[in-house]
Amino acid sequence: MRRIFITADLQQARPFLNEELACALRVRFVPILLLGACLPSLAQLTQSVPMSDDLSTSAKPGKPYEQIVSGKIPLQPPTRLTKLSPVLFPVQTSSGRLRLDSAVKCTTPSPQADYAGSLNSQQRSSPSQPPDVEERKTSKSACHSESSRSLIDTVGQSHEHPDINSEIYRRNRLDFALDIGWHPVNIPFIYDFAVGDSYNMTPLKYTLVPIIASLRWQVTNVGWPWIFRGNMDFTFSGSITPIPRGPETHYYAFMFGIRRNFVHHNWKAVPFFEQRGGAGMINAKEPLGVLFAQGQNLTFTYSMGAGFRYNVNPKYSFSAGMNYMHISNGYLSEPRFTNYGINVYGPMFGFDMRLSKPHHASR
Repeated sequence: MRRIFITADLQQARPFLNEELACALRVRFVPILLLGACLPSLAQLTQSVPMSDDLSTSAKPGKPYEQIVSGKIPLQPPTRLTKLSPVLFPVQTSSGRLRLDSAVKCTTPSPQADYAGSLNSQQRSSPSQPPDVEERKTSKSACHSESSRSLIDTVGQSHEHPDINSEIYRRNRLDFALDIGWHPVNIPFIYDFAVGDSYNMTPLKYTLVPIIASLRWQVTNVGWPWIFRGNMDFTFSGSITPIPRGPETHYYAFMFGIRRNFVHHNWKAVPFFEQRGGAGMINAKEPLGVLFAQGQNLTFTYSMGAGFRYNVNPKYSFSAGMNYMHISNGYLSEPRFTNYGINVYGPMFGFDMRLSKPHHASR
């Protein structure tokens, strides 16, 4: 149902409407004015930053955008006109240190914002140490890592000691050897079983003093497993043997021998076993009527020995062991003169000296 408004009624209601509208506007503007009076503006915030003596700045001539703080921290040039992240303002505390206080978002750069951002980045990167201290620390850490690496390498290499015998016992090495023995003990011929004799001995006793000069030629490198590990050498010898006890007085011989060296890792005393054989001349006395003496001057010799060779260094060494020596004419004097032979044994001592070049020099 429509309502009919009379003009007179509207004119009477207009004053009341104006009064109600003014009252409503007055109520709404009062909180806005109160908020505006309480909140400071952005300019007041930037101007109210406390600038102490420690944060005083100075601009370089020709570079107005670069400022130096009294702490000698160079500031970076202003950034591009982009939306900046919240800026942290430095505030000096009661303890004298700087702390970063409130954050304000802004869309355009300002000198204060550039100053605070650069100061923040410099404090985060190097708060109290100059660049040269960092370089020293970096060099020290690098040296420490290198020394640690070398120490690890040294410890790793210590488990793999180089074999000192690799220079002493090797192929084509030449040594000069001088051996001297004293053989006073008389025994039967050790190979009597091979010639059909019964290991008999004569009442005539001998004492031999062999003096043997040799050239040793090592023909192999160290090989073979377990206790047989070692190498071989050939020995070419010439000997003079005085006979202090017996009817004969001297014996000269040329011999060829083979020695087996039982070489193990880093052993300075190396055991060996050797055999020699050759021919020589003796001043036989049986043709002169001496019973049980040698039947002729041309004789043959055989010796067998074992011992240890002690290596003082790769060039010099000494040896000691026991040696058996046999002299006979091989039944060449029979049937006219009986072949009795000489069979003695005793200690033998020697000296060895390297003749060839060292292994590293020969390569």
